Amino acid sequence: MAKRRRNTTRRVIERRRKEGRGLGTGKDYKPELRIQDVASIGLATRILGWKTGRVHHFMSKLECLFFHVVDWSPRVIDIREQFPLDRDETLAIAQQLGVRHPSDVKTKEPITMTTDFVITFGNALQNVEIARTIKYQDKLSSLRVMEKFEIERIYWTSRGVNWGIVTRADVPADFAANVQWVHSHRDLRNLSPVTKEEVRAVEEYLASKLTSSPNTPLKSVTEDADHAFSLSAGTSLAIVRHLIANRRLEVDMNIPLRPEQPQRLTPKPASLR
Repeated sequence: MAKRRRNTTRRVIERRRKEGRGLGTGKDYKPELRIQDVASIGLATRILGWKTGRVHHFMSKLECLFFHVVDWSPRVIDIREQFPLDRDETLAIAQQLGVRHPSDVKTKEPITMTTDFVITFGNALQNVEIARTIKYQDKLSSLRVMEKFEIERIYWTSRGVNWGIVTRADVPADFAANVQWVHSHRDLRNLSPVTKEEVRAVEEYLASKLTSSPNTPLKSVTEDADHAFSLSAGTSLAIVRHLIANRRLEVDMNIPLRPEQPQRLTPKPASLR
């Protein structure tokens, strides 16, 4: 029975290698772990990314919040989650450290370790990668958790890649919530049957109203826009989320976006978008 279980672990690893898990970039990247690969993950989430145009797989709410912050950044050009580490190398590092390598709970066979995020920043001169592991603060007191993180740290340091741990305290709550609120509205197709012409009409209306009525709650302004253009209730507010996501309305993303309150939204000139 034990041998059969070990063979099962090896078959899973081999199958994932054949599927190209961990390979590719951008839209072509395939994460080592997808939410269907991990049992009983109640907070697992799938999100279509802006940078990559593919569905990302997250195993916790904190991973999801961190992703929204990263996906908003104009400096980020690629995000790869659940990135696999070379098993032979992590086994050697564990042996060097004198700690147990992570293993399958049932088979006790060494598994492929993963790093939660490998993020690529780009500019006119070069691209730079960083690796980030996501963990809730209360888990950092576990010696076993820190042993695993030390394996990760040495792995990435040997490659000259900046590695670090991200906790809840490192993720700006209001910023992440704001991005999450507008994220799915970036693509106009998600607002169907709203047309480009209707978006432009509402955008022009807002440019005037937001300037002349800065103390009016956003929801009141968008309800007036719905009435003015005979749109279904809530359509203009959805368009506002679309405009923010596409940076056609400027807003301080560190301040909570609450439609029932006045909001400091500034239309951005087309030449600066």
